Amino acid sequence: MISNQILQNTIDGMTSITHVEFTVTDTEGRAVVSTMQERKNFEKAVLDFVRSAADSQEQQNYHFFKIFDEQQLEYVLIVGGSNENAYLVGKMAAYQLQSLLVAYKERFDKDNFIKNLLLDNMLLVDIYGRAKKLHMPIDARRIVMIVETVSGKDNNAIDLVKECLAAGGGKEIVTAVDEKNVVIVKELSDDVTAKDIEKSARGIVSFMNKEKLEGVKVAYGTVVDEIKEVSRSYKEAKMALDVGKIFFADKDVIPYNELGIGRLIYQLPLPLCKMFIQEIFDGKNPEEFDEETLTTIHKFFENSLNVSETSRQLFIHRNTLVYRLDKLQKSTNLDLRVFEDAITFRIALMVVEYMKYMEEQNY
Repeated sequence: MISNQILQNTIDGMTSITHVEFTVTDTEGRAVVSTMQERKNFEKAVLDFVRSAADSQEQQNYHFFKIFDEQQLEYVLIVGGSNENAYLVGKMAAYQLQSLLVAYKERFDKDNFIKNLLLDNMLLVDIYGRAKKLHMPIDARRIVMIVETVSGKDNNAIDLVKECLAAGGGKEIVTAVDEKNVVIVKELSDDVTAKDIEKSARGIVSFMNKEKLEGVKVAYGTVVDEIKEVSRSYKEAKMALDVGKIFFADKDVIPYNELGIGRLIYQLPLPLCKMFIQEIFDGKNPEEFDEETLTTIHKFFENSLNVSETSRQLFIHRNTLVYRLDKLQKSTNLDLRVFEDAITFRIALMVVEYMKYMEEQNY
């Protein structure tokens, strides 16, 4: 349904151009919007016109036109008849309003279709049928992005995302399927690369930050080639957003295909995680390690288990680092200088981060 503000702006523009006055009523004759200086009661005339079979009619020096939404009568357009071209202007205005109804209905239908598509609420045959009716290509390349802000999804965030994307001139549908995030279904040309997609995501973050929205993050799934696969890209984007909060809290752009082992850990059941940590650390909590030990561990991993580079960056002697690693080995039975032990330890730390996050969410 078109908003009254859109209707009013439309007939204001037409009156400004043609110098003909208009009133739009509902099917019971109640005025919805008007440019007429003298407000008249058209209820009886409209009711008589609605009951008639005519699509247009002249009564009391006014021209009446029916405006349909598909086969359903939606509005009656009344045109002041003092102007000699009033009938012709009225026909053109009626056509304009009819086209406006179709355009807004299609936009609403597209939004509704995309929401059901993202949530897997449609049968395959319905997906293809609706896409064809809405003139949406079935085999276009698409990707789903999710935009999150600290304040969550609100009209301001949606409008800002639309404004940002409008500047790029691409083909996107911006919508929301929950109360938290803004979802973008972006159509891609064949020459768009992974770097282009990342650049687009960073552009959204930058634009939103300039508009004073805090904590903006953009996560996105993989590129899909068929419209039926859009829901998969959406699920991947959702996972990227969640996994990013756990393992990549400092990143504001999170691609699904860069989640690494984090996306596997995210799908583990908590009882299995607790059992794993119990076996690896023998009931100890890695968070209980002192700050010096934790810093050493993280820096050692950052430098790909390179003892010399790690000691240099920590400003300590190589033997001091070796001592710390030996001490850690005694308490955990894991030697971080051995690749297999290092992998086990790194996964264990990530599992602990995941467990902590999930416990906070449940709390």
